[in-house]
Amino acid sequence: MTTEDAWPITAMDEDESWAQLASRTLGRLAISVDGNPDIFPVNFVVQRRTILIRTAEGTKLAGVAINQRVAFEADDHDVANGWSVVVKGQARVVSGSEDIAAAERAQVLPWTSTPKERFIRITPVEITGRRFRFGSESEHPFDLS
Repeated sequence: MTTEDAWPITAMDEDESWAQLASRTLGRLAISVDGNPDIFPVNFVVQRRTILIRTAEGTKLAGVAINQRVAFEADDHDVANGWSVVVKGQARVVSGSEDIAAAERAQVLPWTSTPKERFIRITPVEITGRRFRFGSESEHPFDLS
């Protein structure tokens, strides 16, 4: 094992980050509401290297309408490894018949039976992904103790 292979945190490139995002359907949308940060679990899909979220009327839609700068995160893990991808970008409420039709074709399926007839699309400005190999501090190859 090389020193680089032993490092517990590694960066993913953009293609791998998008692939990992596309493998999930639940993420977290971080927005500013009345000047305060807030975070919401959301259903999503990746569509043409954007994040598409299905939602109901309410805080998320209002927050995005007021401040389009958002962050989005999705992750996964098992006993030994994990990953996280963060997208920072501009969010907009999907409008217009062609855009809405494209969003509906994406099949963002809600987890709850409440009506969710609106869509938010995040266009990324930055995407970063990290892989994590779990273990104790003493397993770190550069531990000098």
